[in-house]
Amino acid sequence: MKVFLVDDEIVIREGIRESFPWEDTPYSLVGEAPDGEMALPIIRDTNPDIVITDIKMPFMDGLELCRELKSQMPWIGIIVLSGYDEFEYARQCIKLGVREYLLKPINSADLREALDKVSAQLKEERKTLEHAASLRARMEDGGKFLKEKLIGSLFSDETALEDAHNVLKQLRSMGCPVPAPFYVVIDAAFSPTGTGQEAAALLAESSGGIVNASASRTGTRLLVLGDTAEDAEERAYAVATSLSQELERSECKEIRVGIGEIVDNPEKIFQSFKTARHIRHLLAERKDERAVILGVREMGEVSDEKVPSVISEAKLYMSQNYSNANLMLQDVAKAVNMSKSRFSTVFSQTTGQSFTEYLIYLRLSKAKELLKTSNLKSSQIATEIGYNDSHYFSYIFKKNVGMTPSDYRSQYQNQPE
Repeated sequence: MKVFLVDDEIVIREGIRESFPWEDTPYSLVGEAPDGEMALPIIRDTNPDIVITDIKMPFMDGLELCRELKSQMPWIGIIVLSGYDEFEYARQCIKLGVREYLLKPINSADLREALDKVSAQLKEERKTLEHAASLRARMEDGGKFLKEKLIGSLFSDETALEDAHNVLKQLRSMGCPVPAPFYVVIDAAFSPTGTGQEAAALLAESSGGIVNASASRTGTRLLVLGDTAEDAEERAYAVATSLSQELERSECKEIRVGIGEIVDNPEKIFQSFKTARHIRHLLAERKDERAVILGVREMGEVSDEKVPSVISEAKLYMSQNYSNANLMLQDVAKAVNMSKSRFSTVFSQTTGQSFTEYLIYLRLSKAKELLKTSNLKSSQIATEIGYNDSHYFSYIFKKNVGMTPSDYRSQYQNQPE
């Protein structure tokens, strides 16, 4: 199972990364971050099974990160680390669906026990979901078929307001908490359809009711619910990203995912579906083997012709501000007049790198230049390029360059280009 680590203390991260016997366990550490705000986009990219997070962190603390994960990716298991043995923290963690609460300092045995416990819970839940899905598939009473037909009927232009409300009422009686202030439709096409539809159904099953799936001839359609327009949008992009990753894991090809507009009335769900389908049709014309996700907002605000200029503007802004340790995805998105979720998708699909990967590239490029041409200490270079933690800078540098900053300086300083 894939594990992601979030803690602002480099000593804690290093201890878990270096001391825990990852190679001898069924777990792999796929990434780490010093705070929740930096962690969230990387978690979306890496799609871990388990997130280990500290509580007290700058920018976005562990509790807020847990809230975001519960809202956007409720299928992820969370383990909280804390130096505070306080009831209020534990109470909030339970409320946020945290699986395990460990007090610092922890050792490898404690962590292994917690990982095993959460892993067993996730496997059991997935097994239950798979069994339930298999059972429903074999049921002859048509319950699942009826549910899918009801959800599917919301994507029909013949569904009037009264009919839409009746459909939602029926779905609610079947245990589907569909009525919500805001709705957005995702229309996905892929091949083969059967395997992918199972992945989409499991994703919907594990969402806690915020996502409802309906199979289609070309793939699947998902109805995503939100308490606010921004909430619906963030969830839609998170679900679309997770869906495309699950489809790729299932070896599906020609994955095209269209995200419709956000609507605030059940009668308008078909309108959201139409825009999602239109975008998906446009994506089908692209001869790109990678999975492609596009939302209606990009279609309206960033046409294909405008994408290069928007990305160039974003890269310029990042090159001018990478030394700011507080530079975040939403800062760049705001600079190019886009929401962070839309910007994240457009940036990664246009450049082939996530925002975080490109920011690291910029910072390390400058670091290599300074290591070769100056006598600044490693800690000074870290500050120059936007890392307040020199240990974290050294870790990132070695992970990406393959050697420590001091080894790089020894090998390349004063050498001609």
